[in-house]
Amino acid sequence: MLYIIKRKVNNIKVSECPTFARNSTITRCTNNYGPYQFPEKLIPKAIIRAKLNMKIPIYGTGKNVRDWIYVLDHCEAINFVLERGERGEIYNVSSGEEKTNLEAVSEILRIIDKPDLIEFVEDRPGHDVRYSLDSSKIKMLGWKPKYGFEEGLKETVEWYLENEWWWQHLADEKILHPTPWKLKW
Repeated sequence: MLYIIKRKVNNIKVSECPTFARNSTITRCTNNYGPYQFPEKLIPKAIIRAKLNMKIPIYGTGKNVRDWIYVLDHCEAINFVLERGERGEIYNVSSGEEKTNLEAVSEILRIIDKPDLIEFVEDRPGHDVRYSLDSSKIKMLGWKPKYGFEEGLKETVEWYLENEWWWQHLADEKILHPTPWKLKW
């Protein structure tokens, strides 16, 4: 059987030489959060620092926007595309729940009941103002996220608080540093 790789460029399907003999589908996703995320990322870092009664660094003004998606929703979307997606197509995967970094951290601190741990620090170099995707294409096929931001975040916070054994050896001084780009690794 001969497979043809298809790409969609400027809304035009292009059949290409079957050089790699693969029939592929692509997914692109917004920011994931959930259990087992490395402690350097915003959400686990905020949870861990709050647990340790450390200030939570907010880069710049904290108004950088992210469309956050719970990791299990992302996994379900990938499976959905494998089962129902059209080969050669590209599907964006997002929750449609945009939050500023300040809103995300404030919600974490509300869940943990430690509201006074925010500390604004200088913005990191190259910090994007907004990450978001239009996922209407996958939603038209029938997929939608099961977790709202508050529910997914509550599950995530509980997981990190209950699974210190997993992150404790990873969350060293460099990983938890408020401005890690300034360190000499």
